[in-house]
Amino acid sequence: MDEKYMIPDIDPEEFTYNLPEERIAKHPLPRRDKAKLLVYHEGNIQTSCFCDLDRFLRYDDVLVINNTKVIRARLFFNKPTGARIEIFCLEPVYPSDYERVFNSREPVTWECLIGNAKKWKEGVLSMRISVDNTIIRLTAKRSGSRENASLVEFFWDQPTYSFGQLLEAAGAVPIPPYLKREATESDTKEYQTVYAEWEGSVAAPTAGLHFTPDMLDKMRRQHKIFELTLHVGAGTFKPIQTGQIGEHIMHTEHFSVSRTFLEDLPVEKGRIIAVGTTTVRTLESLYWLAIKLKKNKNAPLFTGQWDPYKYEGKITAEEALDILLEYMGRNHIQTLNGSTRLMIVPGYRFRFINGLITNFHLPKSTLLLLIAAFTGGGWKRIYQYALEHGYRFLSYGDASLLFP
Repeated sequence: MDEKYMIPDIDPEEFTYNLPEERIAKHPLPRRDKAKLLVYHEGNIQTSCFCDLDRFLRYDDVLVINNTKVIRARLFFNKPTGARIEIFCLEPVYPSDYERVFNSREPVTWECLIGNAKKWKEGVLSMRISVDNTIIRLTAKRSGSRENASLVEFFWDQPTYSFGQLLEAAGAVPIPPYLKREATESDTKEYQTVYAEWEGSVAAPTAGLHFTPDMLDKMRRQHKIFELTLHVGAGTFKPIQTGQIGEHIMHTEHFSVSRTFLEDLPVEKGRIIAVGTTTVRTLESLYWLAIKLKKNKNAPLFTGQWDPYKYEGKITAEEALDILLEYMGRNHIQTLNGSTRLMIVPGYRFRFINGLITNFHLPKSTLLLLIAAFTGGGWKRIYQYALEHGYRFLSYGDASLLFP
């Protein structure tokens, strides 16, 4: 590794645009797959419907989707004084594994954001929850801090119930803050992909929100669909607020891929179409993880924010998969669990993906930088076209299908 690597000299101000408030989709369409679809290919732009996605795919194209599931991460407690305290569960600390923490029937600790924190400086908070006609008292206690978050311990008086059951009964879906409204019961279903499976995200992989069950079945009949998991963190909404790109700190997100996924992904045949930026970051993180494992067979399963600038990426995507499979075989594991802080900015060379399905993102966001990197600078034309042709923006908005 070259310790004197160069972080890209990029000014975030070059990646902004005027987004009128009325262009932000506050609610989803009645039919998910009736969203507009902007298609960008070799510099050409056209408008279609998401339901006609297959018209723009080849027979040997494969889709890769992120099957993470949004949890009811927001808990609201009321103090005896009447103050309302929100606890936003970001990431499990103990147990640190998502499956174990949701199934735990003993006290758990989470990294959390606290709303109205000035009103909760000490003591515990409690609420009564009804689950299956049983009243359970859930108690929260602050036990420390980590970076810009608080550590909160949760315990309850009915050990026959799991923490996941309590969240499901008492929690609220954490819809994006830019929607500027309270979550409704309909968001519980709408802010979730139809293929969501593994709980752990506090934000949806929104490109996948456009698929209906029927459309997904149709796509499965016509194309191979591969699934991976990346649990989306609240940092996905964090805008770049620094003067230079190198000063921005990416959030850590956790991912999982199966051995079968790595064995069967056809990187040398057809095109790999990533559904969503979270899928892109996972696939590209796998490449840099393989680079690190090639240098050190016992390297941590973590992709750093600037790894593409620390290491030489001279292996192919197929060789990267072989390195990961060798690691899994040597360690007798069937699922590769890792984490990533990878930041993709203009100038990045993509190793795995040939196409991208994504929504329209916030100005000065890391997601917009990823789009700019993938389209080779065409993002300004794409976003100007979308603004001029009535596209709806952000999580509940319309979609785009992008090719370099």
